Amino acid sequence: MARARGRTVARQMLVWQLLVVLVVVVGGTGLAWFDARQDSRADARAQTLDVSLAVAASPTVLDALDDPDPSVVLQPYAERVRKATGTDFVVVMSPKGIRYSHPNPDNIGKKFIGHIDEALKGKNFTEDFKGTLGQSVRAVVPIMEDGKVRGLVSVGITTKKVDEEVLSVLPRIIAAAVAIGVLGAIGAGLANRRLRRQTHGLGEQEITRMYEYYDAVLRAVREGLLLLDPAGRLTLMNDEAARLLDLDPSFVGSTMDRLGLEPALVAELTSGRSLQDAVHVVGDRVLVVNQAPAHWDGRDVGSVVTLRDRTELQSVTAELDTVRGLAEALRAQNHEASNRMHTMVSLIEIGQSQEAIDFATRELDVARRLTDRMVESIDEPVIAALLLGKSAQAAERGVTLTIEPATSVTGLTTTAHEAVTILGNLIDNAIDAAQSSADRQVAVTVTSSTELLHVRVEDSGPGVGPQDRETVFVRGWSTKPDEGTGRGIGLALVGQLVRRHGGEATIGESPLGGAAFDVRIGS
Repeated sequence: MARARGRTVARQMLVWQLLVVLVVVVGGTGLAWFDARQDSRADARAQTLDVSLAVAASPTVLDALDDPDPSVVLQPYAERVRKATGTDFVVVMSPKGIRYSHPNPDNIGKKFIGHIDEALKGKNFTEDFKGTLGQSVRAVVPIMEDGKVRGLVSVGITTKKVDEEVLSVLPRIIAAAVAIGVLGAIGAGLANRRLRRQTHGLGEQEITRMYEYYDAVLRAVREGLLLLDPAGRLTLMNDEAARLLDLDPSFVGSTMDRLGLEPALVAELTSGRSLQDAVHVVGDRVLVVNQAPAHWDGRDVGSVVTLRDRTELQSVTAELDTVRGLAEALRAQNHEASNRMHTMVSLIEIGQSQEAIDFATRELDVARRLTDRMVESIDEPVIAALLLGKSAQAAERGVTLTIEPATSVTGLTTTAHEAVTILGNLIDNAIDAAQSSADRQVAVTVTSSTELLHVRVEDSGPGVGPQDRETVFVRGWSTKPDEGTGRGIGLALVGQLVRRHGGEATIGESPLGGAAFDVRIGS
């Protein structure tokens, strides 16, 4: 794929990351400088206030204020304190602001430049003020004796000296900023390498175009598509898959066991095995599931799952199976009729004419009675034909299928096709189960009107254990051995139709010794 150099997403991100690092470093340096300056100012205020309080409480100062010329004692004392504390001035003054001490002796006896009103009220305060030594941070406190202000003390540090202290910290700030910048650049470079590898060096327009194609394909395909990561987490689901599984798109990112799907389907999807045309019933749908492991650069990245809706096809297939069963039953009847005809001909040839007549009469009477019962009690020709065909099919397989006298069909609450699906699959399942028993018996009762369809099918087979009764109509349970991926779909289709019509399907024990399936639709 041709692409413009220098326009990859990784390169653009590198530029932006370096710009962010630069802004952060410059901004951080400025903030560090400002914070150091503020801290230095705060330290200067605290220092001047502490020194002022110490001077104001000194007995030497209190005694000197009683002298005719306090400067004689206070000037040398103040200078010693100034030098010892590293401050720029220590000024002791009268309540009127007349200086008794000053670093510049020429200013002794002159009025103090600054605010003293708060101190005259007995309060301590600090301020930034421009005096004889320039801009300074100063503290002013009263000298108290017996509740009266005897004098004032002001101690200050020039702003120039404060800034010099901040400048002494600046090299460390710059060194830290450079270190952060270098580390940020290295991190951006490593992130760029990783991003370039993950995006395969694609540019912004290429990635956008690929996403548009990708999204269009996902929406256009008629199959459901799922992508699972190696941990069994759903990472992608197209619209068709969401429709087929009846899932909300918000489930993307969840593990498969949290989606509410059938346990058998979840087990297969999370196994990581390849699946080919596996049939599963999900809700009211029959789905064909295919799964293939996905690999990239030799790594297992999960699996790809496709889903196809086979509901209508399965229904048609079931109907075709019913027709095929009827055809096979008719062939069996034709074969039996041929055998009986040969038997009657042989009886006649050996002179047993009466025996031939009795034999033919008995066979015709049995067939006529069954047909007459179907015609009299069942108004739906499709149901009657199905029962006749299943009876012959059961006989061919050595199973006796009995249509109970209570059978009566005057109407249907479902379509004839749906009724055939329900009845045919239940009977097929019962015949399969009965073949494994000694008695080989199946009993069918159908009562149907326009308000209620009730089907009861009993068999002499091994029955259905209590642990399976809740899942027989859900997960494709079958009485047959595992003969392929489509086993158990018949009962699942029955369950699907029952749920669609809001009916009820139950399983119990039959007097014949096997299972009794009861389906009720309507009221």
